[in-house]
Amino acid sequence: MKHYNVGVIGATGMVGQRFIQLLDKHPWFDVKVIAASPRSAGKTYAQAVAGRWGMSTPMPEDIGNLILMNATEDIEKIASQVDFVFCAVEMGKKELQDLEEAYAKAECPVISNNSAHRSTPDVPMLIPELNHEHAQVIADQKKRLGTKRGFIAVKSNCSLQSYVPALYPLNEFGVKDVLVCTYQAISGAGKTFETWPEMVDNVIPYIGGEEEKSELEPLKIWGKVEGGQIVNADSPKITAQCIRVPASDGHMAAVFVRFENKPTKEQILNIWNNFSGKAQELDLPSAPQKFLHYFEEENMPQTKLHRNLEGGMAVSIGRLREDSQYDYKFVCLSHNTLRGAAGGAVLMAEQLCAQAYID
Repeated sequence: MKHYNVGVIGATGMVGQRFIQLLDKHPWFDVKVIAASPRSAGKTYAQAVAGRWGMSTPMPEDIGNLILMNATEDIEKIASQVDFVFCAVEMGKKELQDLEEAYAKAECPVISNNSAHRSTPDVPMLIPELNHEHAQVIADQKKRLGTKRGFIAVKSNCSLQSYVPALYPLNEFGVKDVLVCTYQAISGAGKTFETWPEMVDNVIPYIGGEEEKSELEPLKIWGKVEGGQIVNADSPKITAQCIRVPASDGHMAAVFVRFENKPTKEQILNIWNNFSGKAQELDLPSAPQKFLHYFEEENMPQTKLHRNLEGGMAVSIGRLREDSQYDYKFVCLSHNTLRGAAGGAVLMAEQLCAQAYID
């Protein structure tokens, strides 16, 4: 596989920092450009994030010495130096839509962690193990944008990375109704306990926008490509509650599911234990060897013990049992800033490169 020169737009935030950490010594991707807001532009990366580096590993020295460019004013200059960019900029939806399209129109593919284009019909929202075929709409998106290379691809919201991978392969039984309660770590808000002491010994039963995303975004993942667009599925019907809990990393979900044709517990476990997707078929560098891990112990999975399973890129499942109102209930866990954010975006970029969507 060839090496690609990449940029990180929005490199100073929590997700941007995670991109920097994951891309250090990546076998395919070399960080050549970093960019952020005008207030950080012109500083070295080390200066811009001084006292705010939130990763468990040291800042890569070569990245620390890079000079930050202006994410909004240096688009053409950035695009001329890289093969594609990862985007983790924090700004309003319309501003972000315009910014990402500006990079794409500068013939620079955009791999976005942001939500601005998740509902755009010709922008694929990819979980490589589940819906890699949605990437085919990129050709139609390029026609709309008038580009040869430039396009936008997005990853889904971190809250549904835990439970959708467990439900998706069960669709042969007709996943009909889903009730999910997510218990989400504070890093999902870009915080640590040092910067958000109010979360110590506390639970907040509201996360702005999360419940709507958890209910609607899975329908695009389940959707079909028709006429150069992704048409959302009509089912399953999903209702969600999203709760902030005092965990540093890791989103857990309690899931209740009703099927059109109720499978046996043994059928569900067999599907989970044997499931793999395009990421495993292509042997992508960031892909977990085993995507779904089921734990038989009643008290598993646990956030602290299992969020980093397979480099934080696997999904943990446990407590599958029949329910008195739904058919089954179970719990899931994923690492929200690895599988759920930067890691999922890096894996998506690997898939797009391996399948020649990025040249």
